[in-house]
Amino acid sequence: MIQPYAGEIVGREHQLPVRIYYEDTDFTGVVYHGQYVRFFERGRSDFLRVAGIGHAQLLDRPDPAAFTVVRLEIDFKAPARIDDALLVRTTYDRMAGPRLFIDQKITRGEQLIAQAVVEAACIDLNGRPRKPPKELIATLRPLFC
Repeated sequence: MIQPYAGEIVGREHQLPVRIYYEDTDFTGVVYHGQYVRFFERGRSDFLRVAGIGHAQLLDRPDPAAFTVVRLEIDFKAPARIDDALLVRTTYDRMAGPRLFIDQKITRGEQLIAQAVVEAACIDLNGRPRKPPKELIATLRPLFC
């Protein structure tokens, strides 16, 4: 079965190519600002998937875990347009207790289109903060700054 491409980890950085389609744009062909949130989410999720930790795997444990975004700050630097080929670049920088600190950029070639600072928290299924599972910590630790 053919699997969707989830990008790759190069050094510490996960790189996910994204094509801009008509559905991503407003009537002028410029990417709607809300779409960047989706692109950044795909980058964070696919980073974990490529590293060997999928969201379904975290839920299918005796002590299930999930992630929630508690802070998302986006700076828009240049517009992206229909048919552009972009690269979502994600690094997981550090962990403190239940919190993960993530840096993300979207580029078109060498041009910075948008950048985000993200803070996510590991939670249990009741929404309470919890320390991330040991496997996740062991997988991510070598990729931190």
